[in-house]
Amino acid sequence: MLETLPIGVVVLGGAIILGLAVYAGWLLSKLRHQTKMQEKAMNAAIKQRNEKIIESVDVIAMATLQEQCDLSEAAIRLYMIMDHLQGEKRVEFPERFPALYELYDVVKDMPRGDARKKIEKRERMRHDMERMKAEARLQQAIHTELEEILAFTGAKMTPVRTLAS
Repeated sequence: MLETLPIGVVVLGGAIILGLAVYAGWLLSKLRHQTKMQEKAMNAAIKQRNEKIIESVDVIAMATLQEQCDLSEAAIRLYMIMDHLQGEKRVEFPERFPALYELYDVVKDMPRGDARKKIEKRERMRHDMERMKAEARLQQAIHTELEEILAFTGAKMTPVRTLAS
């Protein structure tokens, strides 16, 4: 079949195929570069977000150790905020901080704020007793876990007064 086609047509067809192959290679190279740039940008965004979360975790843990924040409130806040860590900073909270998670599990469904004001006094007192018993039972373990959290966050400050004091 090649014998019947003029040489010019074969050369032109080969040049077109070569041109398309070069263009496809260039597009593929551009796509790889763009993918790498997007991955770098995503990793930078995750790192920045994790840093903000870790800063907040550090403040909550420090405030709790200095008795400026209730244990129950700290357990709720720490669990909720640390759940949003991504990448290498991701923490399996229940396994790594079992006492904080146990307290969180006790108080997570208890009404807070305005919802707490709306429940009757007897129910509110029942919740308070349940919460205080759990806090008293878990206090020392939570203290240890808060210090672990500060080690994890690389806390720049040291507590003025801790729960053990």
